[in-house]
Amino acid sequence: VQLQASGGGLVQAGGSLTLACEVSGRVFSNYAMGWFRQTPGMEREFVAIISRSGGSTVYTDSVEGRFTISRDNAKSTVYLQMNSLKPEDTAVYYCARSMFGSAQRYSKDSFGSWGQGTLVTVSS
Repeated sequence: VQLQASGGGLVQAGGSLTLACEVSGRVFSNYAMGWFRQTPGMEREFVAIISRSGGSTVYTDSVEGRFTISRDNAKSTVYLQMNSLKPEDTAVYYCARSMFGSAQRYSKDSFGSWGQGTLVTVSS
């Protein structure tokens, strides 16, 4: 399976970006999909997850109400719409494919495949 993330870039605080992650390989709609982020020297942290059907989502507290995860199973693509961006959102963002269909498991070890990361920089 391959995950190709795109959409990162430089944006001013308060702005918006949409990340996309196209997945090839095994049947996309069988698995939950997630987004994580990482800054230098820090652990990779969970951002959001969406169930295989798209009917269930979970967000980390710091992005709740600002970020929206969605998926298009026909296009094998998961998205992360990021609004009201803050400088502390600056990170490399990674998409990941869960080993499960549910959105209830979102620890890093629940994900078996990872994309290459896309850098999001939010200037103040």
